[in-house]
Amino acid sequence: ISMKRIILTLMFAMATLGIASAQKYCVIDSEKLFKSLDEYNKAMTTLDELGKAYQTEVDNKYKSIESLFNNYMAQKSSLPASTQTSIEQQILQKEQEAQKFQQELFGENGTLMKKRVELIKPIQTKVFNAIEAYAKANGYDLVLDKASNASILYFNNAIDHTARVIEQVMLENLNSKNRF
Repeated sequence: ISMKRIILTLMFAMATLGIASAQKYCVIDSEKLFKSLDEYNKAMTTLDELGKAYQTEVDNKYKSIESLFNNYMAQKSSLPASTQTSIEQQILQKEQEAQKFQQELFGENGTLMKKRVELIKPIQTKVFNAIEAYAKANGYDLVLDKASNASILYFNNAIDHTARVIEQVMLENLNSKNRF
């Protein structure tokens, strides 16, 4: 490697460090921020209740299959082979239907996920817009989230602006309610 290349690399590194140190940043705890919002807590309660109700439905389907299977096992020795095969196929079909039903409720594109998006997405949009507005209004170039970033090993509480952003979100909620 030539001396010129080393010098250029060092100059680039120093320039990058100079730019990085000039940036203004703050830390936000998004988990704390979201939990401070009544609408978020209500949405999460609704989702929890819906999830429990859906799980009860799924559990009931599997209990029905288990009962069918237990009855079959109790009678199996006295049944002809063709009836055994028919009942076994019926049990397998019911298991497949239950699995499909469970996937329709809890899967990646399931009913619960769609409801989650419906309830949470508008709240997330509002919060992220408030964070962006707060950052722009206060001249921050970077906002870090300490709730979801496990790689932050240390930060000074002086740069944690969660409470200020919560205040801004609350003010925006008040202003949007007063407009109507």
